[in-house]
This record gives sequence, C-alpha cells and structure tokens, in this order.
Amino acid sequence: MAQARTRKQARSYWWLSGVSLIGFLLFWQALVQFGIISTYILESPVQVAKLFVAKLTSPNPDGATLFQHFRTSFILALTGYIAAVVIGVPLGLLMGWYKAVDGAVRPIFETIRPIPPIAWIPLSILWLGIGLPAKAFIIWLSAFVPSVINSYAGIKYTDPVLINVARTFGASRWETFRKVGVPWALPMVFTGLRLSLSSAWMTLVAAELLAATEGLGYMIQTGRRLSRPDVIIVGMLTIGFTGALMALALEALEGRLTPWRKS
Repeated sequence: MAQARTRKQARSYWWLSGVSLIGFLLFWQALVQFGIISTYILESPVQVAKLFVAKLTSPNPDGATLFQHFRTSFILALTGYIAAVVIGVPLGLLMGWYKAVDGAVRPIFETIRPIPPIAWIPLSILWLGIGLPAKAFIIWLSAFVPSVINSYAGIKYTDPVLINVARTFGASRWETFRKVGVPWALPMVFTGLRLSLSSAWMTLVAAELLAATEGLGYMIQTGRRLSRPDVIIVGMLTIGFTGALMALALEALEGRLTPWRKS
C-alpha cells in the first residue's frame, strides 16, 4: 500500500513538473510571438531549439560547433574541479580532525576565502599566462572553498560516541579518522562536491574571457557582442544541462558510497 502511494506521488510530481515546463515554454513563445518582447532582447524557444540543432554541425556565427565549445569548456571545468576536490577535500578533513593542521591552515584559508575568484584573473595571467592553466586556476579557486568548508564541517561534528567506541577497541587516532570520521563526513563531503561543481560552472564564463577562441563562455560572450540572445541562451542551457547531469552522477555515486543513508 505504501509503495503504491509512493509511486502515485512520484507520478504526480513528474506530471506537475512536465505541465509546469510546457506552460513556461508556451508563455515564453507567446511573449515573443505576439511582439510583447523584442527578439533583440529574447528569442523564442522555437528559435533557440533551431539554433541548438544547427550548432551541432555549423560553426556559425561564433566560429565553432556546439560540440567544440562543449569539449573545450568541459575539459577546462573538469580540470579545475578535479584539482579543487583532490586538494580541498583531504585538506578540509584534516583541518576538521587535527587541531594542529587547522591552526596552521585556517588563517591563510580565511584570508583567501572571501576574495572573489574573478579578482585573481590579473595574477593568474602574470603567473600562468593566458592558456588552460590560468583558466583552470580560476575555476580551481571557486571550487576549492566549498570542498574545504563542507569536508571540514562534516568531520568536525563526528558523533563523539562513535569516536569513544573506536578508541575503546584500541583504534589509533589515524584509524579512527579513516574508519569513523571519514565515513561520517561523506554526506557533507558530497554536498561540498555538488556546491563545488556549481561554482566551477558558474566561474567558467569569466575564466573563458582570457583570450579564448572556443568554449561555452566564449560562445556566450560572442552572442552578447553580436546581439544574438539565441546564441547566449544555447550556451547557457548547455552549461545548465551539463551541470545538472554531473550533479545527478554525483548523487548516484553518493548513494553507492553511503548505502546506510537509505535505510
């Protein structure tokens, strides 16, 4: 009975979501179709869909196909994101578990934390030039902070009862960290991974201002220069869809690594 009710609720949810999306697209189309909003400001969803299909094979009007833009941006975003996670997650966990690490790192981290990633662009050019490393560095900065903060918070508030039980059975500080602290922190770590992913894609457009000739950020900027809202929207939607799919992949991975949360 409970399963039937759950399935019914799921169907109702997806039905409502579908109706809402269709209604939004129809409203958007009507605004443009009847001249309420100029196509100079906003193109219709039909025109956006046509351009999306055309851009799969055509480099016009920005010099590259949609796949070429996507490939460039995906490599860039993934490079910065992975570097941020590989450094940020272990650092946050160690800061939350060991007071010595926290005391050594926190002053530097808290100083860097409020600085917008975009503010680092001039220095990144001086240090790394205008290629992939400089752009990936900007994305790394934006994704690094959420990785550290959430990993830190996740392990900092590990249930003390579990820690005491582990120590009662003779576990060392390091063993308790690995077998109690890290598993306890995983849900918050994955929250940080999702926030870092969002930050990486949000910073992408700014990062691709650095002498880019391809990329979704470059595509959006070119659309602005050409006064082509349809080009801008296609670039934005591609970023949105890619980010959403990657977030779903992270959610699936979290479900496999934290099966106890389902129960």
